[in-house]
Amino acid sequence: MASLAVSRDVVEAIAEEMFAGVDKAVESWMAEIETLLDNPRLTTLGKLLAISELVSHYKQITGKRELRKRVC
Repeated sequence: MASLAVSRDVVEAIAEEMFAGVDKAVESWMAEIETLLDNPRLTTLGKLLAISELVSHYKQITGKRELRKRVC
C-alpha cells in the first residue's frame, strides 16, 4: 500500500511539472502574439504578417511542416 501511495505522489509531481512547463510555454507564445497585436506601429497587415512569421519560426524550431488542425 505504501508503494502505491509513493507511486501516485511521484506521478502527481511529474504531472504538475509537465503542466507547469506547458502552461509557461503557452503563456509565452500568447504574450508574444499579444505584444504584436498591441503594437501601434504595425498596420493590420503588419500584425498579420508578424504573427505568420511567429508561426513560421515555431515550425522551424520544432521541425514541423504543418500544424495539426483543431478538431471541435
